[in-house]
Amino acid sequence: MSVPIPVTVLSGFLGAGKTTLLRHLLKAEHGLKIAVIENEFSDAGIDTQLLGAEPVQVMTLSNGCVCCTIHTDLSKALYLLLERLDSGEIAFDRLVIECTGLADPAPVAQTFFIDEELRERYLLDGIITLVDAAHAEHHLTQAIAQAQIGFADRLLVSKRDLVDEATFIALSERLSRINRRAPIRIVEHGTIDLAELLDVRGFNLNADLGGGLSLRPVGKGASIDRISSLVLRTAEPLDIDKLSAFMNALLEEHGKQLLRYKGVLNIAGEPRRLVFQGVLKLYGFDWDSEWEEGATRESVIVFIADDLPEEKIRAGFAKVAAA
Repeated sequence: MSVPIPVTVLSGFLGAGKTTLLRHLLKAEHGLKIAVIENEFSDAGIDTQLLGAEPVQVMTLSNGCVCCTIHTDLSKALYLLLERLDSGEIAFDRLVIECTGLADPAPVAQTFFIDEELRERYLLDGIITLVDAAHAEHHLTQAIAQAQIGFADRLLVSKRDLVDEATFIALSERLSRINRRAPIRIVEHGTIDLAELLDVRGFNLNADLGGGLSLRPVGKGASIDRISSLVLRTAEPLDIDKLSAFMNALLEEHGKQLLRYKGVLNIAGEPRRLVFQGVLKLYGFDWDSEWEEGATRESVIVFIADDLPEEKIRAGFAKVAAA
């Protein structure tokens, strides 16, 4: 059985520098064989003159990376790449998908959950969102821009040099209110350490809630954004049946509003942590390692969601404790 190919989804505002970042990724001498899928609506094609106008065009670059431009749906392009990989026509061991500036990352992420064959061959590693510091205030008036931030496992801020310190701090705090899980990094003219982009493991079922969660306290100011983070915590052991009923009711009623969510839970009578995470109504869960001796056994769930009834959810979660 072949090892699944890790997939990185690159999202972000128009003009935030996705294409510049991709060029850096494709031209750098990193020794990795990366395939890139970009669709034709991106701000500037990597090599449109060479690629022409066929539905799916694939070319191998001088450093061994593979560039694929699509004018069709994503699944077709993913299968086409696998066919060419399996036949030995091309070689790659990683895939980066560039979303258009106005695209919702949700359908892209869901592709890797819904299609069983694609799920066996590809592994969704992380969603990276670029944020243009100079124009963020304007971009964030759009719900789609907020959603791109909400889905992210990493937030890369470009054009940091064009704004002053106070503006950057205010932007960082706003991004943290929208997405408590994603660490914020600065990208300069498309260059960034590849470790910030690859092997993020944002969709792994493990007890890591995300690098941003414990590091950045978020101000209490009222959020001006539709999308925000809700963190539930309790030191009381949870009843697994009540928890299941709580989550099922929440997904039934608000599944379409839950962009990303992840929990590490202390279940009554169980020495292991229960971890779960999801995108919209699709989620998975598993038992993780045992709680270490002397460790604080605390349950934490992070929801990144569009306009959730926070008080109602807190009240529901409070009833999940094993009485």
